[in-house]
Amino acid sequence: MAGSGQIRLLKRRIKSVQSTQKITRAMEMIAASRIVKAQRRVRAARPYAEQIHDVIKGLAVSNEVRQHPLLLQREVRQVAVVVNTSDRGLAGAYNANVLKVAERTIREEEALGRTTDLYVIGRKGAGYFSYRGRRALRVWEGISDTPTMDAASGIAETLMERYASQEIDRVWLVYTDFRSSLTQQPVRMELLPVKPDEFGGGEAISPEFLFEPSQPELLEMLIPRYVEAKVFHGLLESSASEHASRQRAMKSATDNAKEVAASLSRVMNQARQDQITTEIMEIVGGAEALASDN
Repeated sequence: MAGSGQIRLLKRRIKSVQSTQKITRAMEMIAASRIVKAQRRVRAARPYAEQIHDVIKGLAVSNEVRQHPLLLQREVRQVAVVVNTSDRGLAGAYNANVLKVAERTIREEEALGRTTDLYVIGRKGAGYFSYRGRRALRVWEGISDTPTMDAASGIAETLMERYASQEIDRVWLVYTDFRSSLTQQPVRMELLPVKPDEFGGGEAISPEFLFEPSQPELLEMLIPRYVEAKVFHGLLESSASEHASRQRAMKSATDNAKEVAASLSRVMNQARQDQITTEIMEIVGGAEALASDN
């Protein structure tokens, strides 16, 4: 027989589940709004990167680019792997997927006898590698949710300085590419060295343009900006992917909470019905006992 204590317990559980449902629903709505903003930022940043790329292609037709420090290719002995994760959790398999690609990249490089340096963006990635005994040379926090160009420039500057001074020979950027609200794909991009082929097929800039500074000096300045733009692109794509993953995770949690609340309500209603039936039977039994005594 279901007692009043069991019914009170079920009521508390239902109330708790419904409170959780409200929280996850609110987080789902917040993530959905941030996806739109993140997509808008990706589109807004694209013309800048494309224009830098086109200008470099035009300058590369009439100027030598292969001697730039960021384009020089050498024997690979020291590799840097930059992993872009989130600062917050509750994003489903978002962090797990990108960390798998990062670990696979590290294993492949080390299998070839190379030394790897780890750089991490986001608290989740830093905690993951720290727990496994792999120390990151640098951790950037507080930028994964809403990346800025200043943050991207700081990350790129650190890596370009080490590459130009020959402390590292290759840089991988591991991030999550936003394909759609339902599809996000963890990928890796070889950030450094910059491949000269990326600037092939351009058309010479019209001689009507006057350059100040000179074309070689301008090319020297633009290639680092191009690397910064690639880092910023990875940050923006990861940010949009994080919000999309969190929206799906919170929607799933909301749906599950709704189902649990409905199931508990059925159990509570059954307990109430059992209690009412028992009480009626006791009343009827008492009435029959009184009638037989008379």
